[in-house]
Amino acid sequence: MSSARETSTIHDPVKFWKFVVLPTIKPSDLFSLFLKSTLTLCFLASIPLFLFFAFSHTHSHFCPKYHNKLDDHYQNPPISTNISHILFGIGASAKSWNKRRHYSELWWKPNVTRGFVWLDETPKTPWPPTSPPYKISANTSHFKYSCWYGSRSAIRIARIVKESFELGMENVRWFVMGDDDTAFFTENLVSVLGKYDHEEMYYIGGNSESVEQDVIHSYDMAYGGGGFAISYPLAAELVRVLDACIDRYEGFYGSDQKVQGCLTEIGVPLTKHIGFHQIDIRGDPYGLLAAHPLAPLVSLHHLDYVQPLFPRLTRIDSLHKLMSAYEADPGRTLQRSFCYDLRRNWTVSVSWGYTVQLYPSFVTIKKLDAALLTFKSWRTWRKEPFTFDTRPVSPDPCERPIVYFLDRVEKNSEGETLSTYKRYQEKSKKECERVGYGNAVAVQSFKVSATKFNPNLWNKAPRRQCCQIINAEQNAVLQLHIRPCNRFESSMPIQN
Repeated sequence: MSSARETSTIHDPVKFWKFVVLPTIKPSDLFSLFLKSTLTLCFLASIPLFLFFAFSHTHSHFCPKYHNKLDDHYQNPPISTNISHILFGIGASAKSWNKRRHYSELWWKPNVTRGFVWLDETPKTPWPPTSPPYKISANTSHFKYSCWYGSRSAIRIARIVKESFELGMENVRWFVMGDDDTAFFTENLVSVLGKYDHEEMYYIGGNSESVEQDVIHSYDMAYGGGGFAISYPLAAELVRVLDACIDRYEGFYGSDQKVQGCLTEIGVPLTKHIGFHQIDIRGDPYGLLAAHPLAPLVSLHHLDYVQPLFPRLTRIDSLHKLMSAYEADPGRTLQRSFCYDLRRNWTVSVSWGYTVQLYPSFVTIKKLDAALLTFKSWRTWRKEPFTFDTRPVSPDPCERPIVYFLDRVEKNSEGETLSTYKRYQEKSKKECERVGYGNAVAVQSFKVSATKFNPNLWNKAPRRQCCQIINAEQNAVLQLHIRPCNRFESSMPIQN
């Protein structure tokens, strides 16, 4: 029998495979199997589609603004802040404008800068075509004001930001307030404001230089003469509450103090920037400007209350000269660099576009960084205190620097600037008679070359640029070059 089974298996293999592969199935079972398989495949295929629509629906339902902004970002890349996004509001009076208009006309560019001079009444003389356009402030006689040593004009000037906002001008990102004797350096202002998100609520400005002023008014207030900036979203909040705030703070002296009081109620603090200068000092501003902090120069104020910036020039002509340097290289204006001549033991301090100081001795950068005390406090005419480091002017002529002032700035075809500084000597002051001092006195001028400052550097961690003496063998004219510092390079040389 085994032989018969083996023969049957060998001679009819097809029957075996039919049984294994194609067992006997009823037609009804075959239809049921087909239906189940089809439904399973459809279910598996629907899972990714379901998840896609579920998450797509969630984002569009809960974050429509974000979704739209993201789409806009890629379709229309954001435009960097420029001068057209700033609306200036300048507080002035019809009677004083002709005396002070030259400060505004220095920086105002028709058809480029936007804004208005806000007056208390219609001017009685023809309006100068070189001045910004003017508007008349609304009547403020119904507001309260009880500061016995102040002026009710503070109410009118405080409301300039509200009246500017209510003009409804398009494409405004920032409202910048200033006085009729404020000189703005607009390209640097754009660099500063461009660092901040104009869609957020920002209040940007600077303090007074005199501590006594900050004690009386506030340490957390942007002083109006130095100028301050308010972003559009913050202005929109401020205009709703400003009038009520003005009455609440009727005892406050100035417009800037009233505005800051209102912003405090909104909950927005001051973002301080050290390039806004109130110039709350008396006397000679030389020491303050020659030690300008490492920040773009944004504004100068109160120039009628200090000596001219340059000797033998009027106040307005002095500002014209500084502006000539600013126009050549805005970001570098008043920026400092230090050079050392180890062979002759000389120290050189450069405040670009303004002055050079030559010390016939080795002076540390820490000491140079403090401002020479050529000025006094605003209210009491004292030598202290100030909100920055100062050092006295030595009575010993051998310890004082030899001073050089800007003569001119030129540009070459390679995009560099060449600024020349000539020696200034006060006839009334005695010169040092120390041996070797005569070699330093023989230097009559400095020529300083520098590449144009890249304003994008202000968006990075600040670092003072380095300086080197090119022709150390010369005496009458010393040539310097200012450049970015190399890695691991220090302005202070290593002495052997």
